[in-house]
Amino acid sequence: MNARPDAFLPWNRPSIGDEEIAEVTDTLRSGWLTHGPKAIQFEYEVREALGQEDSFAVSSCTAALHLGLLAADIGPEDQVITPSLTFCAAPNAIVQTGADPVFVDVDPDVCNIDLAAAEAAITNDTKAIVVMHYGGHPCDLIAFRKLADDHGLILIEDAAHALQASRAGHRAGSLGDLTTLSFYANKVITSGEGGMLLGRARLVERARLLGRHGIDSSVWQRHGRRSTADYEVTVPGLKYVMSDIAAAVGLQQFRKLPAFTARRREIAEMYTSELAGLPGLVLPTVLDGVEHGWFLYSVLIDPDACGRTRDTVSDRLLSDHMIGTSCHFRPVHALAAYDRHQPRSCLRGAQKMHPLQVTDRVAGQQLSLPCYPAMTDGDVMRVVRALHTVLS
Repeated sequence: MNARPDAFLPWNRPSIGDEEIAEVTDTLRSGWLTHGPKAIQFEYEVREALGQEDSFAVSSCTAALHLGLLAADIGPEDQVITPSLTFCAAPNAIVQTGADPVFVDVDPDVCNIDLAAAEAAITNDTKAIVVMHYGGHPCDLIAFRKLADDHGLILIEDAAHALQASRAGHRAGSLGDLTTLSFYANKVITSGEGGMLLGRARLVERARLLGRHGIDSSVWQRHGRRSTADYEVTVPGLKYVMSDIAAAVGLQQFRKLPAFTARRREIAEMYTSELAGLPGLVLPTVLDGVEHGWFLYSVLIDPDACGRTRDTVSDRLLSDHMIGTSCHFRPVHALAAYDRHQPRSCLRGAQKMHPLQVTDRVAGQQLSLPCYPAMTDGDVMRVVRALHTVLS
């Protein structure tokens, strides 16, 4: 049943069904609420799907990023290359280790970190590269894997947008030394809050130790085989584990991921068909060999072509049509906390160029349309009609 045409259509809404409710109820009745059997099963299912060696379910994707960087021994005087067109979580985690984020530009087609820009930014102090699969379109994983190997760098995949996506037969999250996932409320699957770190067994095992206070065994292990007081703290750690309540939701959501992604793809195909040719509206690009995850249906509003800015279009969709949208992202280099990390200008020919010019342009024009499994075809067409009205 379609919502009333005057009802607010949000940018995102999670899809929670009876399966998630039953799994949470089972957890509550079990008497075990913290990191235990449900989290371990969740870790196993995701790890097997991505073909990674190990996995650790944690309280957020930010926690996964922080633990991954710490496990890789990244710290003061190290540099980590990252796009600026991303959420602040990865740069924040880098700074919290004492390392410096080095911001590089994105490519103009799919807004992923630009390979040539990343390579040009490598110095003797570079320790890792963080690639983010923007909107669900995977980076060139093979090329970045080679770049990292050639320079002896850790490759970290921020796959928060791309859990079901692939490129050239390689699933996003499968080739990094470390991969981080987000199960925040608006992601492709949710556990309310939560994340996961996957990757090389040596690194994930160290992250697991750091993420449970530095204690040498989990509380679930001590519950089953050891006294709860029989533990040793081998390193000063943090508390980043996922609860079994959250994992119960995540387990059922992950099992629905193929169906969720198929519905997102249907919505994206409807948008692409119905919005083609609208003046000033640049539709998303999907490169050959890519299975897009469609976390975002990300369009650009070209003010020179339509006489309207992104913000004007967003405001009109909300005020006149009760349709919510979002912007991804305000570049990290433009945030007050990162003033001292401003990238240096560079010379290209005789012209002085800002090294993040694509990032700055995209950030001023990008608009994320509603695209989530709970949308009906009527909801999608409501967005289509509204955009035709606003842009015609």
